[in-house]
Amino acid sequence: MPLLDGSGNGDTVVADSIPNVLSLPPAVDSLPQPTMNRRQKIVVVGLGMVAISFIEKLVKQDSERRMYDIVVIGEEPHIAYNRVGLSSFFEHRKIEDLYLNPKEWYGSIKDRSFDYHLNTRVTDIFPDRKTVQTSTGDIIPYDILILATGSDAVLPTHTPGHDAKGIFVYRTISDLEKLIEFASKHKGETGVTVGGGLLGLEAAKAMTDLQDFGNVKLIDRNKWVLARQLDGDAGSLVTRKIRELGLDVLHEKRVARINTDDDNNVTGIVFEDGGEISCSCICFAIGVRPRDELGQSAGIQCGVRGGFVIDESLQTSVKDIYAVGECASWESQTFGIIAPGIEMADVLAYNLTNPDKDPRSFKRPDLSTKLKLLGVDVASFGDFFADRDGPKFLPGQRPSMPSDQAADPGEKELPVKALTYKDPFGGVYKKYLFTMDGKYLLGGMMIGDTKDYLKLNQMVKAQKELDVPPSQFILGAQTGGEENADDLDDSTQICACHNVTKGDLVSNIKNGTCKNIAEIKSCTKAGTGCGGCMPLVQSIFNKTMLDMGQEVSNNLCVHIPHSRADLYNIVAIKQLKTFEDVMKTVGKNPDSLGCELCKPAIASILSSLFNRHIMDKDLHELQETNDRFLANIQRNGTFSVVPRVPGGEITADRLITIGQVAKKYDLYCKITGGQRIDLFGAKKQDLLDIWTELVDAGMESGHAYAKSLRTIKSCVGTTWCRFGIGDSVGMAIRLEERYKSIRSPHKLKGAVSGCVRECAEAQNKDFGLISTDKGFNIFVGGNGGAKPRHSEILAKDVPPEKVIPLIDRYLIFYIRTADKLQRTARWIENLPGGIEYLREVVVDDKLGIGAEMEQQMQDLVDSYFCEWTETVRNPKRRKYFQQFANTDETVDTVEVIKERDQQRPTYWPNEPAKEDFKGHQWSSLSWQPIIKADYFSNGSPQMSSANVKRGDTQLAIFKVKGKYYATQQMCPHKRAFVLSDGLVGDDDAGKYWVSCPYHKRNFELNGEQAGRCSNDEEMNIATFPVEERSDGWVYMKLPPVEELDSILGTEKWKVKKGEAPDPFAKHDKKYRGMRGKKVGKAPGSGTAAPSKVIDW
Repeated sequence: MPLLDGSGNGDTVVADSIPNVLSLPPAVDSLPQPTMNRRQKIVVVGLGMVAISFIEKLVKQDSERRMYDIVVIGEEPHIAYNRVGLSSFFEHRKIEDLYLNPKEWYGSIKDRSFDYHLNTRVTDIFPDRKTVQTSTGDIIPYDILILATGSDAVLPTHTPGHDAKGIFVYRTISDLEKLIEFASKHKGETGVTVGGGLLGLEAAKAMTDLQDFGNVKLIDRNKWVLARQLDGDAGSLVTRKIRELGLDVLHEKRVARINTDDDNNVTGIVFEDGGEISCSCICFAIGVRPRDELGQSAGIQCGVRGGFVIDESLQTSVKDIYAVGECASWESQTFGIIAPGIEMADVLAYNLTNPDKDPRSFKRPDLSTKLKLLGVDVASFGDFFADRDGPKFLPGQRPSMPSDQAADPGEKELPVKALTYKDPFGGVYKKYLFTMDGKYLLGGMMIGDTKDYLKLNQMVKAQKELDVPPSQFILGAQTGGEENADDLDDSTQICACHNVTKGDLVSNIKNGTCKNIAEIKSCTKAGTGCGGCMPLVQSIFNKTMLDMGQEVSNNLCVHIPHSRADLYNIVAIKQLKTFEDVMKTVGKNPDSLGCELCKPAIASILSSLFNRHIMDKDLHELQETNDRFLANIQRNGTFSVVPRVPGGEITADRLITIGQVAKKYDLYCKITGGQRIDLFGAKKQDLLDIWTELVDAGMESGHAYAKSLRTIKSCVGTTWCRFGIGDSVGMAIRLEERYKSIRSPHKLKGAVSGCVRECAEAQNKDFGLISTDKGFNIFVGGNGGAKPRHSEILAKDVPPEKVIPLIDRYLIFYIRTADKLQRTARWIENLPGGIEYLREVVVDDKLGIGAEMEQQMQDLVDSYFCEWTETVRNPKRRKYFQQFANTDETVDTVEVIKERDQQRPTYWPNEPAKEDFKGHQWSSLSWQPIIKADYFSNGSPQMSSANVKRGDTQLAIFKVKGKYYATQQMCPHKRAFVLSDGLVGDDDAGKYWVSCPYHKRNFELNGEQAGRCSNDEEMNIATFPVEERSDGWVYMKLPPVEELDSILGTEKWKVKKGEAPDPFAKHDKKYRGMRGKKVGKAPGSGTAAPSKVIDW
């Protein structure tokens, strides 16, 4: 809530009923005395960024001693969210995307008591009893109290009209939601932001991003924006740049009164100089005031400017009560940026969890900032106003100079020299401040080019004598490249939002804790605040991995020394149409077989460019198992069948056909998240017959097996819905019919919603449309999966006839430039310039290739054919759809169980088959004819395989470059009989391996270590001699059938019921048969016995 100039209101905040929150005791008369066996209770008041940072650090550092239980009380209805990234809420409108930790995190702390309360305000503190009282009347005891109440936005209550309708502040999610709702009802009118500081520019950007206001104005009382961070030259440059972006900026204006109509609606502003403007909405961003209202009654000393007064240990004037963040006053200062608060959390968490070590002290915080405001890069570091106010310190004279002794700029020349650089053409301004002798850097500011920010800021902190003249900092060699951290000390702070140093990142990478950028974000929190440090985080990650001998390369694999994007361009320009052509042109070894990494990637590129049938002979052996059989392989070696259902619309006749097919072949039916029907359990030998019936009924392949378009999900829109604004079904069907079968670096999913209610969930898809009264808003780059990402707006109010060209360009640009197996979400994150650059290429046609990309997509669309229709009509492809190449017999490899009137394979066991198959000594071996040699390919590609049956044993035979190799068919990892369907790879030394299609265990086929698993030493496979003879048969040297079956027989290794525990056994034992009954009723009583313990 905004803070009024007068006293704060005392409205009660009602607590929500939250399952994860435990009940509080109604009152405490006597508190238990701390003992060695009792954990101390820490109560944290406030659930913002600083509070959650403190809790995370405390839990991590207290993991061994477990000294503390934690209770945190939050006033807002939300768990902790990223207030630094608040403006992004206007794009996605989902508070979950701002959460600093998912909701599940709050229930994951199992080593101590951890309770959290939302929608609850602490109203009183009783230090003598060590309790706090909440707005719900509960009394909560504490041993240690942490005040992290933050601050409130200030409203100018002295200004007439400050309470009118249309007045807002910019502080919380609630503030934003109110502003969004108001703007939607006042489209085309003028919105105003009052305040030219950091918060003011963020608010102005947010109002601009809404695109509901016809005009947005920024009112600032100063001569330039960011007056607390920048001098006149720098601030004026920022003003000019944001004016160029369309924001109307009015300087040296003070609001005298707010005009209103008879209903108290805002109609305009009158300034103190007599000027007036008309507007309907005003967002005040004129400052914040610490939330210290709890201090007075509790006897906690507060500063003259507000805030709980703290010492170097963060303790207030009352014992065992500490304050951190914006509510804390240190040396008569409060801090409105996140970095000092995170530093306070660091110090306090360390001191509480390390009582036997020297305590740390909170010292002068680093107030440096580096931000992108309204698209303008802005940074200030160190003592950036030393030339105006006098230096706060000089080398050898730490730390701060009392304010009444600060140098008076008018009395004498300041011991500071400034070096300034201005580039009005490039929009760049730099001012660096040095000592008089030029030997020490004191601070500075940058506009437009901030790449040197971290290095210079670290120089200020280190206070080391410079080894180059000052001019070198501006006139020195310009790399013009990405930011790098090679010459930064380990103590350099990389992430100011969460106080993460270079050393923190490097140590976590080297000890194996963080193996990718996602783990770095999760473990260290670097990059999860404003995100401005991510280029350096990526640079440090890459360099550290390289130093460890684990170079981060985006080359396809050891065979192809190019990224996927580079390879795509080579194939396109040189029109390379076969795997052999690609290898001869770009491969390290032109005769290489490739491997499980490059083969599917090359196959995808060839399909994206030329769209041949993937079962053509020279393409078939490049495909992953799913593409090889045009169906998704399942746990038991069967496949799933997914007909296309464009837009989720299907006729009754086709539903009946699907039902008849499912019943005839005993298939398990499941409705997918993409609004179609998945039929599971189809045997390989039945796929052709199943698809023949579906094709005859007019259905096509749904490409559920491919890295291509899966579905375009839709709500019914104006087809049926009374709230619909657009025909979402009609658009979804048109999109799906256009892009079906288009191969891409990864799978593609789309959606179309008929209104902002978003029933089709278009904002978490690779591309999605939401109907507006003018057309469609197009969103891109979203996905669910292991790392969900909300999509971003590409274009607004696009007429239906202009949707296709934009999506054509977007998809082709993605296909051309993405890395291997890179979803659109990660692609946009890694794209230089991100969504802004993508918008320039796709919408603005910055590169002048828009028409070319549209034509390329049209050529692909014109080449469409249904892969299953072509397959069922081609008898030459029938041989691939057999379980065994040497018999028509079929064998089940996983037992089937009946469940909910359908059947499914039983659960996989937790442990692999650990037998030493490779080292087994057979009693005797003899040559036996197994399969005719003409089953295998003699031409290109130089690889073919077969699954054969001998007795009850399944064996895999591979023909590689004219020679034969044979192994068991079962991969020991999950006891899956699938190795003959795996991709075969090679290296420069002539070693061959087969990669299991399930989980990529690689088993060597030749050499002294034949049978070894190169990426999992716990398992191996049996290999056998094999050769082709002049009689046209392939012979294998095998033991007697009985002995073979006793070691490798299918029945022996078949996955059976009961091998894996039932995951619902405890659940069903507890709840089965309890529907409609009262649970937990005590015998002979009318009340339920309370459950004190949850037995997980």
